[in-house]
Amino acid sequence: MKVKVLNLDGSAAKGEVELNDAVFGLEPRADILHRVVTWQLENRRGTARPTRERSEVARTGKKFGRQKGGGTARHGDRRAPVFIGGGKAHGARLRDFDVSLNKKVRALGLKMALSAKAQDRSGSGLVVVDSLDVKDAKTKAVAQQLAKANWGKKVLVIDGDAVDAGFARASANLYGVNVLPAIGANVYDILKHDTLVLTRSAVEKLEARFNG
Repeated sequence: MKVKVLNLDGSAAKGEVELNDAVFGLEPRADILHRVVTWQLENRRGTARPTRERSEVARTGKKFGRQKGGGTARHGDRRAPVFIGGGKAHGARLRDFDVSLNKKVRALGLKMALSAKAQDRSGSGLVVVDSLDVKDAKTKAVAQQLAKANWGKKVLVIDGDAVDAGFARASANLYGVNVLPAIGANVYDILKHDTLVLTRSAVEKLEARFNG
């Protein structure tokens, strides 16, 4: 699959890039993408801490009042939930969200997410740019370039080994624009953005990631 290389303002640059069909040409499957996104979001969650119930509270179990004649209820345990310092009734249980997913399924999900963007005809989908090198590394200048390109409200930009420092600094305050190195490419972030922008270097790194 051949894709024309563009500049950051959406204008045509020189040359084309050949995308590997084994990475960018798969038929996306909703079930695979759903499994990978669910795995990602579950693993972002921290451990749900439990509360101490009646059997776990360190208080006396001795009967502390008379059975009759005290004018109060007949309690025989300070650990009861009605007392301050007592156990929690029907408290939260320990829950861990460390979900496992086969590495092959994770890799397949990322390929399908990239393919979904490459085959998207409704919007900008996948865009390949020559580089993220900007002459004027200012937020205003980068914002004007991206506005001219009209790639949608949410744009994910992926660079090679490391993101261009000037572009990262200039785009840090731009709403809806997120930047990642190639190693950080993931299914959830790719799918939730309107447009995926890859540099030539990012394309090489992503293809090498699966071929290596």
